[in-house]
Amino acid sequence: MDTVVAGTHTESLFHNPNVRQRPSKSEAEAAVRTLIKWAGDNPDREGLVGTPERVVRAYEEFFAGYNEDPGQLLATTFEETSAYDEMIVLRDIRLESHCEHHIVPILGKAHIGYLPAGRVVGISKLARLVEVFAKRMQIQEALTSQIADTVHEVLKPHGVGVVIEAAHQCMTTRGIRNPGVSMVTSRMLGSFRNDPETRREFLAIIGNPRSDSNGA
Repeated sequence: MDTVVAGTHTESLFHNPNVRQRPSKSEAEAAVRTLIKWAGDNPDREGLVGTPERVVRAYEEFFAGYNEDPGQLLATTFEETSAYDEMIVLRDIRLESHCEHHIVPILGKAHIGYLPAGRVVGISKLARLVEVFAKRMQIQEALTSQIADTVHEVLKPHGVGVVIEAAHQCMTTRGIRNPGVSMVTSRMLGSFRNDPETRREFLAIIGNPRSDSNGA
């Protein structure tokens, strides 16, 4: 039996009140032309004449998450689970985001686990949840919390765990220029936070004991 969860109090997780009316496409392309000039090149030369349009199209893809409601991805759940009450884990979810400080890529993987309390969700929805939040300008700490909090609020499981491992190109391609470094963040809620055995089981499944902490 499918159940649609409505009226949750997580609206603040799904919408960014700081996002204002979008400029027009032509205004966005003009901004790219300005940046090309500022960088020292000529936006009218053959190799760059189509770049502003291409950059705007790329941004539409990179930041498509602003146009989607993450909560709706988890709204349809399944109750006919034959009383399944063990941990559900989806690991190694590819993650592509952009650092909100320099708008350069964050590349890595996310792991999500939860202990159901009567309802489960299709596994592809968990991967889509990661994608929607990742396709916004982010810091990894906030991204980790957003994913975990949404699962916790919408599915209302006994517990949730989220671990993200990612490399930040704002650190590897500029500034300190230190390649090969990855950042690990975790968010543990409910039994994943309060029960050390549950937390250890989750971390063992995803093969990442480095994150064996109480979470944020």
